[in-house]
Amino acid sequence: MRIVVLTGGIGGAKFLVGVRARARAIGADVTAVVNVGDDVRMHGLQICPDLDSVMYTLGGAHDPERGWGRVGETWVVKEELAAYGAEPSWFGLGDKDTATHLVRTQMLTAGYPLSAVTAALCDRWKPGVTMLPSTDDRLETHVVVDLDGERKAIHFQEWWVRYRSALPTHRFVFVGADAAKPAPGVLEAIAAADVVLIAPSNPVVSIAPILAVAEVRDAIAGGPAPVIGVSPIIGGSPVRGMADKCLATVGVEVTAAGVGGLYGARSDGGLLDGWLVDSSDSSATVPGVPTQAVPLWMSSEAATAQMVADALALAGLA
Repeated sequence: MRIVVLTGGIGGAKFLVGVRARARAIGADVTAVVNVGDDVRMHGLQICPDLDSVMYTLGGAHDPERGWGRVGETWVVKEELAAYGAEPSWFGLGDKDTATHLVRTQMLTAGYPLSAVTAALCDRWKPGVTMLPSTDDRLETHVVVDLDGERKAIHFQEWWVRYRSALPTHRFVFVGADAAKPAPGVLEAIAAADVVLIAPSNPVVSIAPILAVAEVRDAIAGGPAPVIGVSPIIGGSPVRGMADKCLATVGVEVTAAGVGGLYGARSDGGLLDGWLVDSSDSSATVPGVPTQAVPLWMSSEAATAQMVADALALAGLA
């Protein structure tokens, strides 16, 4: 069996731990197509937060306390940058994390595409799945906000890290999406997949940037594999992060049914052939989409693997 997962953020990385466990149990191969909309250049370094979250989490190096970054991290570089007054001061680089960004930036500068750089970094971490950025091209999520008496667009990282999403927010823009092409291997993985899973990641800033690459969305919507989504909303609240603020900005109800409706039924021009919601949301329905309620709290690897098994069952697979 071949499983493709659209993923991003900490929730998506945790979900992949369960996907990998279930895949090992049934002898399946997994390809993770990862959001790059959060990517940003800081202090001359190319930072790919979602790729790194997936890589560190599956490689056993993530910090379970913070939920992001490297375990046992130190912050000497951050302190030294602050001593120099270097901006942006609101974005902190850990020392171990900086090594990853240095290697990535050096390889990108040498002409390697992001997909090749990601594969090289994964040679160290052995994530147990094939990790592909959604595109090798520039694709950044920017946020249109009111700031200093003006309406302007700022990078997603500034909106989230610096301003903690507290600004009046109007919309999200995926800069570069119109010209972006799928990274090598993405379309091939989708075409060969037995099932496509949409992780319980933020639908607006983790999944939508992947789908903003038109060829990726078209391949999923028009492909032979069933598409099963997993709700990131449980009981009217996001499992983690700021999905509620993002959904409110795009006018979508912060419920399992609301997010399912955002993705839409494949039979009606959307994506979903099935929608997995939490047991507490058993009354949630999405027009045209078979919905099943199961426990969705990713409290352990085993619990998350059972979620994946339920998703595969909803797709008609063992």
